Amino acid sequence: MSRRNPAHRQQRTSSAARPLSCPCGLAETYEKCCGRFHRGDATAPTAEALMRSRYSAFTKRDEAYLMRTWHPRTRPAHIDLDPAMKWTGLEILGTDEGSAFHSTGTVTFRASFRGGSLHERSRFERVAGAWVYVDGEFLD
Repeated sequence: MSRRNPAHRQQRTSSAARPLSCPCGLAETYEKCCGRFHRGDATAPTAEALMRSRYSAFTKRDEAYLMRTWHPRTRPAHIDLDPAMKWTGLEILGTDEGSAFHSTGTVTFRASFRGGSLHERSRFERVAGAWVYVDGEFLD
């Protein structure tokens, strides 16, 4: 019977040590995915990317980013995010236009939160070359 050398044991990594995927649902880390948009290092290249980054901003309670990416004609004077709201997932159900070659686009999504979900079709436009959220229609 052979003895195992402790040095050859596989080291287990705790979940806290592993980078987590982005709240928007993509496999990249937050820092490489939506975090770069939130920091202002890049702008979302598509309406869907903006939708995902805005969802992540809700999960991070980043009011400044939400205001910055809201169309000036529909932007509220301020937003009050509920600190008790726990967002649990984003599912993109469909997109229409919203690519690098379009000036408008829509994204239909379901955002889940503890106790329910929000189903919406959001409209986006480009302002000065950057995608911004215009408004949304709640769906059943």
